[in-house]
Amino acid sequence: MPSLEMESHLTTNSYGNFKLTDAVRPSFDLTVIPQQGYRKTVLQIESRRTMPQIIASISSENLFDAFFDLLDLLGGSVDAVLETSHWHGSNKHADCCREQMDLPILKSFLCSYEELLLNDGCTGIAVLNPETETEVQFDEHKLIFVYAHSLRSFERILKRYGIAYNNQLQFLTDAEHIHTTRDEYMQRFCELRTALGME
Repeated sequence: MPSLEMESHLTTNSYGNFKLTDAVRPSFDLTVIPQQGYRKTVLQIESRRTMPQIIASISSENLFDAFFDLLDLLGGSVDAVLETSHWHGSNKHADCCREQMDLPILKSFLCSYEELLLNDGCTGIAVLNPETETEVQFDEHKLIFVYAHSLRSFERILKRYGIAYNNQLQFLTDAEHIHTTRDEYMQRFCELRTALGME
């Protein structure tokens, strides 16, 4: 395809009222057009165990605030898993873990790296409470995943931000898509990993 067309596609950051971060773009043929909403499913975690799951696509102006509000439902002490594909390509990623962090302290660190978390297509984070088996993941595609035995409280937060339930919703990950990053984001990732004590 002509480079000018691709450049235009990569710099398009809104589709209707939905705004993307800089981290990911849909395929050039727009097989899936980005839109806001969430769907629910059930994840098989063991042969006889399942876990209810939410997947949410949130317009960029509300994405980080909604993520932080969802984290508040996890409790005071959490584990954090920082995810990166900087050194592995977009099909694989490595995890760095930190157990038993006070949630307010974790959130204060994440606030300092908001630009990285929002706009780097090679960085994601999962925050979980092993005792209650709940998890909120903010992945490389800037989708939010919630795993919990009861999803009601999480759904209330999403609806407060005007994010509607749509079980037919398609996400960028349901089709070809493009991850984007910058050289400085790799350095910022390393700084965040060190700040969280994940060396």
